[in-house]
Amino acid sequence: MNLSFNKTFFFLLLIFSCSSNGQNIKLSNTTQVSIITCDTGNESYSLFGHTAIRIADSENNLDLVYNYGAFDFATPNFVAKFAKGDLQYFAVVNKYNDFINQYVYEQRSVYEQELNVPLAYKQQLFDNLTSALASSESYYTYKFIDKNCTSMVVDILNKTLGESTIVKKTDTDITYRTILYPYFNNSFYEKLGTSIIFGKKVDEYGTKIFLPLELKKSLALIQFQDHPLCTESKTSLEYKKETSFSWWDNIYTYLLILGLILVISKESVNNIYFLIMGFLGLFFGFMGYYSLHQELAYNYNIFLFNPTLLLLLYFTIRNNKKWIINIGVFNLISLCVYFFFMLNKAHLLIVLPMLFTSAIVLIKTIIKNSKRIPIVI
Repeated sequence: MNLSFNKTFFFLLLIFSCSSNGQNIKLSNTTQVSIITCDTGNESYSLFGHTAIRIADSENNLDLVYNYGAFDFATPNFVAKFAKGDLQYFAVVNKYNDFINQYVYEQRSVYEQELNVPLAYKQQLFDNLTSALASSESYYTYKFIDKNCTSMVVDILNKTLGESTIVKKTDTDITYRTILYPYFNNSFYEKLGTSIIFGKKVDEYGTKIFLPLELKKSLALIQFQDHPLCTESKTSLEYKKETSFSWWDNIYTYLLILGLILVISKESVNNIYFLIMGFLGLFFGFMGYYSLHQELAYNYNIFLFNPTLLLLLYFTIRNNKKWIINIGVFNLISLCVYFFFMLNKAHLLIVLPMLFTSAIVLIKTIIKNSKRIPIVI
């Protein structure tokens, strides 16, 4: 959903936009306004696709693409800001040919849906976009569901056409997590990672438009002034998706690692497992508190990645059998609660092998430390 741009380039484009394509320009009757949907790609930044707005007016020699998916890698503390959730994104404008060439290079399909609205609305949208680029409105704080390149396009369309014009028409009866899940089909560990780091918010029903392909589907169903808002979708670029196979980024390596932990069954291996799971739990808890991304808050996966496993590890090193058993039993109860809570969740199957591994390792640890030491007389 995100495209990175050099900030200097952005300001040059901004100056060009304000001086050459400002609000004084009156669009002609030949003006076409389209919503562009760029298909998903294989890279992390392109997994969800991209949304943009195209305004083409041959009489004024305009063919511009506006999108809200730009950020600056040179931002101080970039990674920390992104993790915290206060990284600033901004809108940019490109010539259409420059924009489309990027997707030719990446071999990603591009679709266009022309807006079937009167010229006055096209002019208003053009003016709104020009004003936004010349003001602080072009900046926004990125939020995975609530504020991104697609939701910002929805907002400016609603500002132009009416507050309730662009609404979600499909998949409102399933959760955000369920909607997201298919996007990770070719990236197993990203699917696993997002499954365990996302909390309660993504289990809400997906009533907001936040993904490009969702917007594309909804636009095809929306009526405006008693007629379809968009003409039939046109394919500007079409590429066949190739399913790549990675020797490590797949479910088999995941199951192999967990299987080896159970087969080797050594205390040192178990301790490393507890250490990783416990630290992940601490990380999830910290991110839920530290980050402004609401998707990371109230992460119930902490019942599986339980920080008390670090205490279990501590008492194992100290050979305190009583507390090893107490904390082990507590974690088993947590796993049972987690399992029943997960029964209707989209990511149950992907975490089930880890849940099973944790249960077996804990049971073995409890049994080992429950054995009475024989007294030799």
